[in-house]
Amino acid sequence: MLLLQEVCRGGPTVPTVLNLHAAFAGRLGAATDLHTRQIEEIGRELGLGVYYVPSMRNGDVTSDEDRGNAILSSLPLTDLQAMELPFERQRRVAVAATLTGYASTGEPWRVRVVSAHLDNMAGVKRGWIGAEYGRARQARSLASRLADNEPTILGGDFNTWFGFSDQAYAETARAFPETEATDRRPTFRGLLRLDHVFYRLAPGWRAEFQRGPSRYGSDHYPLVGSLRFN
Repeated sequence: MLLLQEVCRGGPTVPTVLNLHAAFAGRLGAATDLHTRQIEEIGRELGLGVYYVPSMRNGDVTSDEDRGNAILSSLPLTDLQAMELPFERQRRVAVAATLTGYASTGEPWRVRVVSAHLDNMAGVKRGWIGAEYGRARQARSLASRLADNEPTILGGDFNTWFGFSDQAYAETARAFPETEATDRRPTFRGLLRLDHVFYRLAPGWRAEFQRGPSRYGSDHYPLVGSLRFN
């Protein structure tokens, strides 16, 4: 199972009728970049189910792509949710889905997985400052949407410029008190810890997450983990 952010989708499903006076996000990757891969294409190649929800267009009116968050899984994805976060600088939509299966003991299990991406900068209404407060507001909103007893794994790019001291981390960790960050290494440019995994587990379950050994072509290191049911 993969929780991904800033993945792209292109083709005829992307809207072509646009408001010319609307604001657009800058494009990630050059329009002629041969290494750009579409998330649905990747899912087909790997034989994985894909749940993708766009957050914004990838570029201006000349772009035929949008981008957002996705969940890829070798197990069926059910109970799909798209959760729009409070607007700060760019539109952000977290995605959630449920995975089910059977443990080696034959006992059924069920876990909700969530992929999220918070803003890295504040909007003009904050005078381009106060990004930490905006992230905290987005984190509180997301935590409130997940405030139940459902076993949950929440992962993503939280853009915590202040690492584990960032208000967005504190707000989310408060809602997922079982979370234990055993690997606290930076995930961005060897300096910043922007990416995190939080979890709320059923009794007897255990989760472990570490920074991956390579960036695999990204500008972030991934977090790689395991979930044990017994």
